[in-house]
Amino acid sequence: MSTGIIKAFYNSPKWAVFRAQKIQHAIQEKSGVFCEYCGKPIVEKGDICVHHTPIELTPENVSDVMVALNEDNTKIACKDCHNKQHNRWCGGRIEKKPCSTFIVYGAPMSGKTSYVTQHYQRGDIVVDMDRLFHAVTLGQLYDKPDNLLKNIYAMQNLLIDNIKTHYGSFNNAWIIGGYPEKFRRNKLAEDLGAELVFIPCDLDTCLYRLQYCNDYRQQHSADWELYIRDWFQKYQP
Repeated sequence: MSTGIIKAFYNSPKWAVFRAQKIQHAIQEKSGVFCEYCGKPIVEKGDICVHHTPIELTPENVSDVMVALNEDNTKIACKDCHNKQHNRWCGGRIEKKPCSTFIVYGAPMSGKTSYVTQHYQRGDIVVDMDRLFHAVTLGQLYDKPDNLLKNIYAMQNLLIDNIKTHYGSFNNAWIIGGYPEKFRRNKLAEDLGAELVFIPCDLDTCLYRLQYCNDYRQQHSADWELYIRDWFQKYQP
């Protein structure tokens, strides 16, 4: 359901008009908007979802108006029921699985990944830009070609969206990043209901570790020193 053609359809004016008409017809028939799965009233406008069923929308049938724009093939759903229909809550279980999300942030060389390595368990999901680059390039760990940034950010955003909707059956979630700007990390934590974990480390210690890390970062220490100093200049406690 996350393919480009599907997203383009849901962002199109024809879907916006159809969706508004579907909701208006529901209001006229029942003097309000009610979820057709759990039967509960949907009070907030942003919680109203229009779900394609019994025929699911796919890239192959999205252009078929009898599927995509047919009121008989859609139902009004609340957010919780819509997520269940799409298996977004821990593999489609009826009850949401209790799990914790942690945003582990700090300066380069502060020990963020080491902290997660010490605390994560098998079955947890870990989102780390360094590892994402490594996974798709087969290059050295910490070598991050600029021309692949858009691809890696897209992968990171997809994984974070999976965490937000609890898609799949992972246990806890760990997001590793610098996040020096207070607003950005607080906004992400609020969106995900995540706990912020700050890894404290002063500038001198980070620079010292850079000289003895014995990997790609040490081999390109001039660039990584700039990254470290830039983080401390931007950091907002």
